[in-house]
Amino acid sequence: MRPILTLIAAVAALSASAGITLDECLTRAEENYPAIAGYDIASRQTEVALSDINRGWLPRLNVYAQATLQNDGPSWPDALSNMLAQMNQNFRGLSRFQYKAGVDVSQTIWDGGASRAARNVQRAQADVKNASVAVELYAVRERVENIFFGILLMEQQIKQTRESLTLLEANHSRLEAMVAGGTAMKSDAAMVEAQILATGQKLTEAEAALDSYRRMLSIYTGMEIGPTPLDMPEAELPTDDTPLRPELKLLDSRSSLNSALLRSSETSVMPRIGFFAQAYYGYPGLNYFQSMVNRDMSFNILGGVKLSWNIDSFYTRSNSRRSTGLDNESLRTDRETFLLNTRLLSTQQRRNIEALRSVMETDSRIVQLRTEVRLAAESQLSNGVIDTTALLAKITDENQARLTEQYHRIQLIQQIYQLRHTLNR
Repeated sequence: MRPILTLIAAVAALSASAGITLDECLTRAEENYPAIAGYDIASRQTEVALSDINRGWLPRLNVYAQATLQNDGPSWPDALSNMLAQMNQNFRGLSRFQYKAGVDVSQTIWDGGASRAARNVQRAQADVKNASVAVELYAVRERVENIFFGILLMEQQIKQTRESLTLLEANHSRLEAMVAGGTAMKSDAAMVEAQILATGQKLTEAEAALDSYRRMLSIYTGMEIGPTPLDMPEAELPTDDTPLRPELKLLDSRSSLNSALLRSSETSVMPRIGFFAQAYYGYPGLNYFQSMVNRDMSFNILGGVKLSWNIDSFYTRSNSRRSTGLDNESLRTDRETFLLNTRLLSTQQRRNIEALRSVMETDSRIVQLRTEVRLAAESQLSNGVIDTTALLAKITDENQARLTEQYHRIQLIQQIYQLRHTLNR
């Protein structure tokens, strides 16, 4: 007996979990949306950029070869040349045609903090890209939520339309019997039949709309939705109205990027210190006297420490600071505007929720009364007290009351989800 109960419980649990949940749709929609690849792209771009920045500390090698022809160059004084000529010594001086091949080596010792600032800029840019992707994905969540609740509302409309159709068909059969018995006219049955056809048209339109919604949900989520039922979500009202929207994180990331760019520009006014070395083989050598005596090529090498300071950045330093300040001021304005609009929207949504809850208190009573009126109308029609038009009106009223009750229930949950989306809570 126990194995049978266990099997029944397992089947029941499986059946209960057979529906598709809203959370599942939201997760799958984010994973399926192409923009999510932006996270990985931003990460790889940052990795490449940081690698290039770190390689700035590697020694720089420059291999070259050159030949020059000068219009003038160092030469012996005339008095010395005449004296050497009297001694039968012919020193021609330095040749105007010079040539050499060599390599220059430089190594940064201190860059004024430029590389560290550049790394911070790259990381801040990656944060901005990731925040932008998060904003785009958050908008996708809202669209998926609207489609999900649209399906639930459309399913309720179809359900109520089918119930109304069943009720109309039952009354049409009753009228056909009354027409056969001579207690009703054919026009009464024809009127109900026309209403059945019109209701059938509405049902067809609703089913087509439902199929369209389900196809859109399939495209967003990458799942085969088909006729799979959707689980009605449960939602609790957020107790804190402080928004945690990704748009705010994007504004914060942009502000951090501005600060990183400002610090990077500040490093441009700092001096640089580095080691350098030169080695070449050619003519003339570093020993100019020897090169003036003979014109043989020689190997030469020199090295040292170099301090460089480009003061051009001081000209634009104040404007850079001012520009960054204006950018941050614009971001603060955008943030305040967003918070104001969010507060207005969340306030309106809370009022809508309160209004729906108040209206829902009387929904069941209205349905009960509409049902009683419709049952009484069916009895009155059988007794010839009212005509078919009056009965159809009562059936329509009851169907609308039932549909409104279900709509309000779904709309309440949808409004709560919209509030949670507005606040991201």
